[in-house]
Amino acid sequence: MPLRPAPATEERDAWAVLAGVHGLGPVGFGALLRRYGSGVAILREAASPGGPTRLAAPDGGNGEGATGQAHDGATPAVAAAIADAAETAGQTLERIRSLGLKVVTVEDPQYPLRLAAIDMPPHVLYVLGDPAAMSARAAVAIVGTRRATDAGRAIAARLAANLVAVGASVVSGLAVGIDGAAHAAAVHARGTTVAVIGSGHAVLHPRAHSRLAASIVESGGAVVSELGPDTAPSKGTFPRRNRIISGLADATVVVEAPARSGALITASWALEQGRECFLVPGAIDAPASAGCLAFLREFPDSARIVAGIPQLIDDLGLADHLAEPGVTTDVAAILAGVGNAAGRLGRELVLGHSTVDELVAVTGWPVATVLAALTMLERHGLAVGIHGRFRPSGGLAAADPSQARQRPRIRT
Repeated sequence: MPLRPAPATEERDAWAVLAGVHGLGPVGFGALLRRYGSGVAILREAASPGGPTRLAAPDGGNGEGATGQAHDGATPAVAAAIADAAETAGQTLERIRSLGLKVVTVEDPQYPLRLAAIDMPPHVLYVLGDPAAMSARAAVAIVGTRRATDAGRAIAARLAANLVAVGASVVSGLAVGIDGAAHAAAVHARGTTVAVIGSGHAVLHPRAHSRLAASIVESGGAVVSELGPDTAPSKGTFPRRNRIISGLADATVVVEAPARSGALITASWALEQGRECFLVPGAIDAPASAGCLAFLREFPDSARIVAGIPQLIDDLGLADHLAEPGVTTDVAAILAGVGNAAGRLGRELVLGHSTVDELVAVTGWPVATVLAALTMLERHGLAVGIHGRFRPSGGLAAADPSQARQRPRIRT
C-alpha cells in the first residue's frame, strides 16, 4: 500500500481501534483501507445502519477462507467485530492510554524502515517504551528454543553483550530460554533491546518475564506488539510475531533450536525478507541443535554458520565499530567488588560448575563457604539458583569462559 502523509490523531486512533479487531490481519486491513480511504471512514461505515453488511465482502467472505480476511473486504464475522469495535472505540483508546502504550502506524515517521520494507508489514504497532529503539543503526535478532541448555543461554548472552559493545541493538521475542538470556544480557551491558511479544501488552506472555520487560523499557528499549492490548497469546500469534522479529533486524541469529522450533520460523522469515540468517552449530546428537543443523543443511547457499563471536561481528560488518563506553564482558571487571571467594565461584559458574556439590569439589571449600559466596553473587545479580542448580546471571552471563580459566590464587 502506498504511504500517505502522517495521519492526524483521529486517523491514528481509528487505526489503533481497528488493529485490535480479532481476525482483521494486514491483508484485510489493507483491503478495507483501499476501499474506504481511511480508518475513520471504516469505523463510520461500521457504526452506520447496515454498515456491517456493506463491510462484508461481496463474495460472502470466502476470499481467504479461515484466515478471517477477504481480498476486497471483511468476512461477515470480522465485519460484525469491526462494528463492535466502533461502538467501544472510546473505551479501547482509554485502555491503550492507561497502559502507557504509544501507537505507531505504518504511515508515521517513527515507523521502523526495516519493518516497512517487508511484505505485509503490520499496519499498527503498539509500543511500550521508546519507538526509536526499533530504528537503531544496526539491529540483530537473537532467537532460540525455550528449553535452552545452560551452554545455549551463555552463548546467547555473550552474543548479545558483544553486539551491544559494537553498537548494535538486540531484537528477540521475550520468551523464556534463549530470548530471555539475550534480552537480559543486552540490558546488563547497557545496550538497547527490543522485545516483540505474541500477545497484547495487558496479557504479557510470559508473565515470568514481566520484570525483564520493565527493565527493557527502563533501559531505553521497547516492548512491541501488533496485537490489541487485551489479545491473549495463541498458537497463531507467535508465527505472526516471528516475522516482526526478523523484520526489525538486519540479520537473525539462531542459537539453539530443536527439530520443530518456532525459532526456525523466524529464520525462514529472515531469508524470505532478504535478511541474513546465522545459526550456531552444535553436536550432531544434541537435540537442542538438531533444528540448526537441519536448517544449515537445507539452505546451504543462504544460511550461514556462526564460527565464533569475532567472526560473526565481522560477517555482520560491525568489526570496525568501537565499543560503547562502560560495556565489558571481561570476567575480572564483572566480578570486581564481590570479594575473592565470590569471585572464584563466579569463574567456576562461567566454566559450567553449577551445583553446590560440584563447587565444593572443584574448590575444596566447606559447604558453608560456598553457600556464602553464592549468596554474595546472587545479591550482586551475578548468579541465579533454580532447583538446586546455579548459573551466571547479569553481566556474568555474557562472560567469556576462556577468561574464567585464569583463576587467581586466593585465601579463604
